[in-house]
Amino acid sequence: MDVLLLVKAAILGVVEGLTEFLPVSSTGHLILVGSLLHFNDEKGKVFEIVIQFAAILAICWEYRARIRRVVAGLPGDPAARRFTLNLLLAFLPAAVLGLLFAKSIKAHLFAPLPVALAFILGAFVIFWVERRHQPIRITTVDDMDWRIALKIGLCQSFALIPGTSRSGATIMGGLFFGLSRTAATEFSFFLAIPTLSAATVYELVKYRHLFHASDLGIFLVGSLFSFLFAFMTVRALLRFVSQHDFTGFAYYRILFGLLILLTHAFGWVQWTD
Repeated sequence: MDVLLLVKAAILGVVEGLTEFLPVSSTGHLILVGSLLHFNDEKGKVFEIVIQFAAILAICWEYRARIRRVVAGLPGDPAARRFTLNLLLAFLPAAVLGLLFAKSIKAHLFAPLPVALAFILGAFVIFWVERRHQPIRITTVDDMDWRIALKIGLCQSFALIPGTSRSGATIMGGLFFGLSRTAATEFSFFLAIPTLSAATVYELVKYRHLFHASDLGIFLVGSLFSFLFAFMTVRALLRFVSQHDFTGFAYYRILFGLLILLTHAFGWVQWTD
């Protein structure tokens, strides 16, 4: 096994784990780092699918007790059924719109200017939501009703635009509709499980012909680092939001959007598919 290839796999796993659940768009970061490492070919796309699934497993592990309670309570616990229904309703808008418009989005919006604009516009959305000082009406995910869940699901649909950030869209949507910071962040985490799992299964089927046993080593290394850093990021973010707002991420998004334009202008990164 090529040691350099394993190092690249580890680096990309770290990037995926650090960015998947933060409001900064993991896709944009993986494109940039993958291009700089010359690891953005067809095999690189398959690798990204695998390490994204590892990040999902980190969420499942962090909330394993809650997931077990919900599954066990589905037959007779109204709270468990309401929680499951909320996740399903929040998942549906992006799933339906993704199936309908994924090809068009990839063909027209997966380019430097749209991605950079999504980063920068997303920053101003964060500024706007944070400065509204929306009264907190919902303190935990168990207090949510189906209407709020559906609205957050509609917000998640904006993440189909490259550079928007699924986590950013759902967390800001939650804050806008009156969730506490912790509740908005936790619901974003929970919603990631069906959303990213469905996307992973779809991509695995689509690119199944590119999987080879010889790639098992880099998949394992990348997945391990993705899992570990996603797990640490999830815990750190929950601690962070209890005492801070999200404006720091907004400033970061602006800088990263400008970096996209700079790397494209000088030809340092190939931002097109």
